[in-house]
Amino acid sequence: QVQLAESGGGLVQPGGSLRLSCTASESHFSIVAMGWYRQTPGKPRELVAAAGTSGSTNYADSVRGRFTISRDNGKNAVYLEMNELKLQDTAVYYCYAFVGHRNFWGRGTQVTVSS
Repeated sequence: QVQLAESGGGLVQPGGSLRLSCTASESHFSIVAMGWYRQTPGKPRELVAAAGTSGSTNYADSVRGRFTISRDNGKNAVYLEMNELKLQDTAVYYCYAFVGHRNFWGRGTQVTVSS
């Protein structure tokens, strides 16, 4: 089992910034990809950003240019720098790690964008 610990959520005004962090209990050698999904009530979980082992990244169209994902393999960690936050970015953000043939999930951290 891979355990993921998230931190960094909170309340921020529109246009503000937050940085999410996630650390995995598994060594980076076995992690194929790490990233972030988000979910709002009544909607399916959606991919926000993902980072592969080769340095490749992928972003949802709604966050491209505002969010930046990065990995620190030495710390088995992934980060999400979120800038120019909008009301519609409000959601529970879940860290994931793809290991073997499945995703492992963190418990989620709430991000609320409100004036």
